[in-house]
Order: sequence, then structure tokens, then C-alpha cells
Amino acid sequence: MAIDPSPYAAVKKDLLELILTKRCNPLMIRLAWHDSGTYDKNISSFPERGGANGSVRFKPECDHAANAGGLQLWWRKQPHLPFTRLYFASATSPCVCCCVGVINLVHMINEIKEHHPQVSFADTFQLASALSIEEAGGPKIPLRFGRVDVGEQTGCAKEGRLPGGGGPYPDGAPDAATHLRNVFHRMGLNDQEIVVLSGAHTLGRAYPSRSGFGKDKTKYTDKAVAEGATVGGSSWTKEWLKFDNSYFKGLKQQDDEHLLVLETDGVLMTDPKFKPWAIKYAEDEKLFFEDYAKAQVKLSELGSKWAPGAPYVLDI
Repeated sequence: MAIDPSPYAAVKKDLLELILTKRCNPLMIRLAWHDSGTYDKNISSFPERGGANGSVRFKPECDHAANAGGLQLWWRKQPHLPFTRLYFASATSPCVCCCVGVINLVHMINEIKEHHPQVSFADTFQLASALSIEEAGGPKIPLRFGRVDVGEQTGCAKEGRLPGGGGPYPDGAPDAATHLRNVFHRMGLNDQEIVVLSGAHTLGRAYPSRSGFGKDKTKYTDKAVAEGATVGGSSWTKEWLKFDNSYFKGLKQQDDEHLLVLETDGVLMTDPKFKPWAIKYAEDEKLFFEDYAKAQVKLSELGSKWAPGAPYVLDI
């Protein structure tokens, strides 16, 4: 069945404009990850199995602790307002992407989606992530399209399926390595994929006011690094809007107090099965890019329900 690629190309164009204007690459990646990362391979039914199905746009999932941000706190004070009509910054307003949780991006994406209803939210979230990586200097992610959206709030995943940065862990794991394996192995991902996907931390920052991790600012975040970017927080790398293998280099050296290292980061260099991969990626950026692209594609399709004739490979 022939699929018209033009709506997807139009969404791609609008997403790229949003990413470049807001410098919200890290949150776009986070949004897609939080949609697909709820997948449970032990559950066969859709949408109960979670995964890349667009459910992160609904409450209560958007209100889960892992999706924490200023908007969720504001929403709790405005319970009389329906979720879909909450106030969000528009795509032309001052950048707030690093100031609130991922749900702010859902509204910005919805403004794009309203013009292109043929493209599902699930596809749009994953496309936004892939574009954010590529625009920041990372590998091209060969996505496939045709994911079906969850249509209502009852399709939201249960809370506690996403990984935490440090203990106590939501799954009760005694240590970071066990926690990472519990979460990623549940999704059908292996130890190598745990390590390579962690490399996405080369982009972005953490804020103590939201996650409890990091500092209010460091020497790498106290000034705007690009037009449209905000300041503050702790980054994992010196250039937190550049996708490269510096995350792994930083973990290998761990000689810079201004860079963030969570428990679930540091364990990549201490666990005997994680460490060889982390060392390889610190020493070989090309290998990191190749393996990351493969793992990102796999992650982007976890739990997906495909439209008739899908998945589609589109030249956009």
C-alpha cells in the first residue's frame, strides 16, 4: 500500500524549526524515551504492554514522577481545568523547554499535529527525538513509521516503569546495576544496549529543584550556550547540546566536579559487564554512533501497534 510521505515531511520540517528555535533537543529525546520506555515484554496486550504509543500525552502518565516538571506542579493547583486545555507556552513564546517537564513539549507538538492529523503522536514523538539527535551532530536514526496512538487516558502505562537516577529505586533494586537491568531487560534490551542508550546523556541537564539531582548551575550551564537556550542545572558533558561520545569520556576520567555523574551513570564504569562497552564507546565515537542508531530504532518500536501495511520506510 502506497503511503503519501508529504505529511511526514511537513511534520519533520515543523519539528526541526521548533528544535532549532527552542534548543530543546534534550527534552525531545526525553519525551520519546518516556513514551517508549514503559514497555513490558511480558505483557502482550495493547496498550497494557506500554511502549511507543503516544500515551505520555495523557494524564495520569504525564504526571508520573519520572515526567516531573513545573507544569505538573501547576496542574495540581488547577484541578478544575481539563488536561488538554491547560496553558502551555506556544511555539513562538520564550523558551521554556528546560524549565518544565516534557509535557510542555506535548502542547508544542500538538500545535504541529493539528495541521497534520495523518501522523500519529507516537510517530511524531519518535521523529522529534531522532531529529534532535541528528541536529546535535549525532547519527541519522533510520526510523520506520505507522505507529498507532493510544486514544484515551485508560491506555496510560503504570507508574514506576522508567529508570531512576539513584536510590531508593522504584523497583526496590538494591543497587544501580540491578535497577538498570530490571528496567531495560523488562523491555527486552540487553546490557550493551543499556550502555549505548545511556550515551544520550551527552545531551541535556538535570535540576535539583525537579529531580533532586545536580546543582542549580555550573560553569558549563551558567550562560546560554546557544540562542534560545536557557541557563542552569548540571550537565553530563561540557557541551550539553552536542551529541558525541564525551559522556563516556567523562565517565572514564571522572575528574571534573562540574559534570554530573548519577549512580546509574557511574555504574557503567564499575559493573564488569557494562564497563567494557562504556570503555569502547569512550574510545571509538564511530562505534558509539553505529550502535546507538541501532538501539534507538529498537527503542522507538517497543510495544508499538502498527497501522495496516505498516511499518513504513519513508524517504523524508
